[in-house]
Formats: sequence, structure tokens, C-alpha cells
Amino acid sequence: MAPIPIFHHFLLMISLTLITITLSSSTPLQDPDSVVQDVQRSIYNSTSRRALNYLSCGTGNPIDDCWRCDRNWDKNRQRLADCAIGFGKNAIGGRDGQIYVVTDPGDDDPVNPKPGTLRYGVIQKEPLWIIFKRDMVIKLKEELIMNSYKTLDGRGVSVHIAGGPCITIQYVSHVILHGLHVHDCMQGGNAYVRDSPGHYGWRTVSDGDGISIFGGSHIWVDHCTLSSCRDGLIDAIHGSTAITISNNYMTHHDKVMLLGHSDSLMSDKNMQVTIAFNHFGEGLVQRMPRCRHGYFHVVNNDYTHWEMYAIGGSAAPTINSQGNRFLAPNNRFNKEVTKREDTLESEWKNWNWRSEGDMMLNGAFFTPSGVGASSSYAKASSLGARPSSLVSSITVNAGVLSCRKGLRC
Repeated sequence: MAPIPIFHHFLLMISLTLITITLSSSTPLQDPDSVVQDVQRSIYNSTSRRALNYLSCGTGNPIDDCWRCDRNWDKNRQRLADCAIGFGKNAIGGRDGQIYVVTDPGDDDPVNPKPGTLRYGVIQKEPLWIIFKRDMVIKLKEELIMNSYKTLDGRGVSVHIAGGPCITIQYVSHVILHGLHVHDCMQGGNAYVRDSPGHYGWRTVSDGDGISIFGGSHIWVDHCTLSSCRDGLIDAIHGSTAITISNNYMTHHDKVMLLGHSDSLMSDKNMQVTIAFNHFGEGLVQRMPRCRHGYFHVVNNDYTHWEMYAIGGSAAPTINSQGNRFLAPNNRFNKEVTKREDTLESEWKNWNWRSEGDMMLNGAFFTPSGVGASSSYAKASSLGARPSSLVSSITVNAGVLSCRKGLRC
């Protein structure tokens, strides 16, 4: 880990109330009060630095202000892992491993990948921070099956994973995806695929998701740009938890994000997902997200387009919507932000869904349900929301950033 920057030392001296976020390991179902306190400190630190004029690029976005102002970001890429917030805040990816450089965009043999390819890097057992030597378009032959403790870091170059099967995070933990263009993902399968140096197996037909999280934990997807996939852009199912989806830009897709496999699958009851600082943009239809069973914190996102609805669910999920900006479509029949799927009002009226501090534009409205007591949302609270009036500045750089070595991102 890099030394703490000088301005951090200074702030610590002048304010004993600024406490560094503790990145200790935890169970996937984290103590909600601890998570909220951590991120409130992070936001306070971010805005305090801005007020003191230490960071001229400070935005109040606590993730970005943690690392983007450092012009030497490329010399200590792994510091990014200490900037996560929300339920996925303990995802460290390949922070404690070596740098692996992708030099070959090919994927000729998913069973015996060549050294230098992306697939060769992601299947290794040891932690790796994976970067890319140059701009690349990687068309995978089969799903890219990640191993634990990996980071894909596209900063400084333009990396597209597109035109074939895409990313699968299955029964592994501590994965960070940052700075990737993921689009036009297709189905794969009915083929053998290697998932570790010592094992490969037969894969049935995949769904064609951009990012598929299946039984994964401690996952952070940040500053990616996603569009136009066969199924979901980001799906998390089968007991996945401890996930943060932040600062992404999503466009041109129908079923954007599924969180929870089915109404009958009880393993999703403990799912916790933070969805923060994302821009849901043009050409989106529904599922931003569509939730089942678990606990979901939807905070400070910018919803500028939807055709059917923005946030939906079934099987009694707890949804905590705070500080978002919702711009409804012009169609007067689709102004509602929320949708309860295939459930009678007599049942869903008891589900805990709340809107707190959200900005509703062009006739948008959120239908709440359940109880309003804050204690009912403890497990669906992962950070202190900023005012919805600041969403524009918080999300203005959502999606892949344009980073150059020696310059601030």
C-alpha cells in the first residue's frame, strides 16, 4: 500500500474526528451501522478537503476523491482497492498481488489460454492486479471465468470486452472490475472452459450477461460503461452478496440489472447490494435494478431514461432509495419509478420500500410501502446519501474515465 498522502496527514492533525476507514475482513452480511459510519466519514473527508481547497478536482464523490486527484495513480494502481464503499467495501481484488499485463487480446483456446492473454491472468490462483498494455478489443470465445482476488483495471487505455461471451464471477470472492467497456455480449457454452490452472469443465449455455455474479461475494464494479447485451448488463444471483456497483454508465438495454435469481430461491435472502453514483442513460427499459429477497441500497444515482419502470422487485425485498434523481419518460403511463412484479397489493403493501430525499422530475413518482421506521432499513443502509441536488456533479464522470499517465484522471 502507498504511503498516506501529505494532505491526509495534515487533515488528521487538524481534525481528530477524521478517522480512516478500517478495511478489516467481515462476513458478507456486514454490520450496517459500521458500514454507514465508514462511508459518512469518507464523504465528510471528501467534502472537507474540497472546502479546504486541498483537492481542486474534489467532487464530493467519495470514491473518486479517494484516488483521482493523484497524478501518479499509475505508479500505485493498487491503492484503488482502498477506495471502495458500501456493501462491497471490503473487496480487495488483486491488491496484495503482482501486476499482470495483458499483451495479447486473443482468446483462441479457452482450455489452454496463452500467457499474456486476459483469460490466462484471471484463472490464476494467486492475487493479481491485471492491467492492459495498449488499447484492446477482446472478443472472448467463451465466458471469462474469474478466479478470486483479481482486479481488471482498464485505466490509461481503452479496453472493450465485446462481441462474444463476457465476464462470469462464479463462487469466488474479492473481484474488482474497473474502467472496462462491456457491450454486445453474447451467449456461450456447450464447450469446455478452464477456470483455474488445475481444472477445466463443461459449460452449458450461458445467458449472455455483461457481468454475471453467481454465488460471488466482495465484488466491486466501478467506472465501467455497459450496453447492449443478450440478457442482463449486471446480474447477481444464487447467494451473491457484499456487492457495490458504482460510477457506471449504462445505456441501450432492456433488462439492465437482476439481483436475485427467483422468488423461490431462499439463498438470496441475505443479499446486500449498494448501487451508488451510477448514470442510467438513454435506451434503457427496465430493471435498474429488479430485486428479490435481499437488502438493496439505491443511492445518489441519476436516472435519465426508462421506458417501463426504474426499480422493481418481488419476494419482499427491502429497497432503500435515497438521494437519487428520477427523470420520468414523457409517456404518461410510465411515470412510476417502481414496479411490484406479479404480486397483489395486499401482499406488497407490507414490503419495505422507501424513497427518501429523491428528486422527482417530469411527473416521476415512487410508490412506497411497508413501514417508515429507519430500523426497518438498517440492513439496506450502506452509506450516507448526499442531497439529490448534487447528483449531477457526483455522477458527471460515470462510466469509463479518460486517464493518462502523469495526469489526474
